Amino acid sequence: MRLEILASAALDRVLPALAGLRIEVFRDWPYLYDGDLEYETAYLQSYRNSKEAIVVGAFDGGTLIGASTGTPLTDHAEDFAAAFEGRDIDLNCVFYCAESVLLPAYRGLGLGHEFFDARESHAQAWGYSKSAFCSVLRPVDHPMRAKDYNPLDPFWRKRGYVPMEGVVAQFCWKDLDSSTATDKPLQFWVRDLTATP
Repeated sequence: MRLEILASAALDRVLPALAGLRIEVFRDWPYLYDGDLEYETAYLQSYRNSKEAIVVGAFDGGTLIGASTGTPLTDHAEDFAAAFEGRDIDLNCVFYCAESVLLPAYRGLGLGHEFFDARESHAQAWGYSKSAFCSVLRPVDHPMRAKDYNPLDPFWRKRGYVPMEGVVAQFCWKDLDSSTATDKPLQFWVRDLTATP
């Protein structure tokens, strides 16, 4: 297995596979995302348009088996501005670790840490002092909750991330069991990149 920073032509080459991978992984709990290839392909183009964005691909041979993305939080300011209203946080200092997707067979091998390492190093190289991401909030009694689901909170905390109290964004997508898209609450987590976890 190998990790590769994807940019320009390399990113263009794997865009269809990355879009398909996102749809496949995000179908699972807690996302339950009923994805659309056209939307995903358009969404991923945003990483080509931000000079400070990063896309990290994980490959088994020539097959894309995982990926993680990151971009300045200000690239998402329109989506997330309301969550930060009244907070004493300079969004220009925050790098947003947008998502990580990894096929189940490759989990538990350390790739999650490598994804975060790559994005955090990239953020520091661009001068960001904080790294943040969102986790989906779902009711514990949700009927589609996976019985064997293990929350990633311990993994995130081990890396030095903590939930930002009261900083919850709303993002809209269509669930697998729904005919329309609805808003979902997303809890922000943050890490001070100047501190050792």
